[in-house]
Amino acid sequence: MSSGSSAYVPAVDPLGRIREAEAFGKRVLPAVSRTFAISIRFLPGDLGKAVLTAYLLCRIADTIEDDNTTTPERRAELLEAFLATLFDRDAAEAFPALAAELQGDPAHLELVRHTDLVLVTFRTLPPRTQERVAHWVREMGVGMAKFVRTYPRGIRIQTLAEYREYCYYVAGTVGCMLTELWHLHAPAVGKREFDKLWAKCQAFGEALQTVNILKDIAHDAQHENSIYIPAQDLAAAGSSHETLLSAQHLERNHAAVQGFIELARTDLDDALEYILLIPRRAVAIRAFCILPLLFAYATLRDLSGSRAMLTPGGQVKISRREVKALMVVGLLALLSNAALRRLVRRVKARPFTLAPAGA
Repeated sequence: MSSGSSAYVPAVDPLGRIREAEAFGKRVLPAVSRTFAISIRFLPGDLGKAVLTAYLLCRIADTIEDDNTTTPERRAELLEAFLATLFDRDAAEAFPALAAELQGDPAHLELVRHTDLVLVTFRTLPPRTQERVAHWVREMGVGMAKFVRTYPRGIRIQTLAEYREYCYYVAGTVGCMLTELWHLHAPAVGKREFDKLWAKCQAFGEALQTVNILKDIAHDAQHENSIYIPAQDLAAAGSSHETLLSAQHLERNHAAVQGFIELARTDLDDALEYILLIPRRAVAIRAFCILPLLFAYATLRDLSGSRAMLTPGGQVKISRREVKALMVVGLLALLSNAALRRLVRRVKARPFTLAPAGA
């Protein structure tokens, strides 16, 4: 079936099953993504349900891609079997048993085991929404299968161009999908607004992905056997994928990731422009988008001067105090583009916290 097929499956599931599926989605989300769980509560009604369902479908594909204990060919087969579930009720019911062999994070595996429930909610979405979500989940899944087959022992990105292709498949597609959902479900995002957002929507997804990859360099190399820093950049600095976490090559590796940090910074600035293009009347969408962006800016600021992500077991995380402060001030600044720009400049410069009373 082509990615643009309109052969959607009408919602004929029993009401009790639909309620069970919706409750499962709300329960599992904080376990698979705390940041997304914070943001999605701002989206109302059908839009919130569509975005939640789309996110969970993407996370299922990601869980399949990440399991390096399964052969590459088997992972590619499972990705293709998963994509077949979108418009095939029998395939949807059978898929959890097919994917029972997967290993990984317990919360992510619970999600995969209940793929059939996620698809129950998917079938309650409007036909056009189903069609567009399915298109982008397919685009993501096909790209993931391509990289799984290219790098059977774990992803080893060779060039920046190859990284951009990979990042489009796993994250740029999400920015595109969300933008289409805004247009379908938010009256404030009409054709003119959609066209402006479309020009920068890939950057919104890809910026957040690149920051996460930088933050998780050591974890991805040690636990998923995947390295996304291009071999070409490492070689230019006198290092390699094999010596990425080597103490003897720490300074060389730090030099090698500077280009990646600049890429993230440029994409984050484009993502900010994307958010500023969202009409102020679409306040819920602005709220959904701004918090992950602020967290990413703060994380990138700390990554820029750190070497922790290049040491075994190392990780860079912003403080809970800063997270809470950004949640408060980010939402207060939401309706003013000038205030959001000022806030971003402050976050780029230093950790952002609220002064205690009387200070």
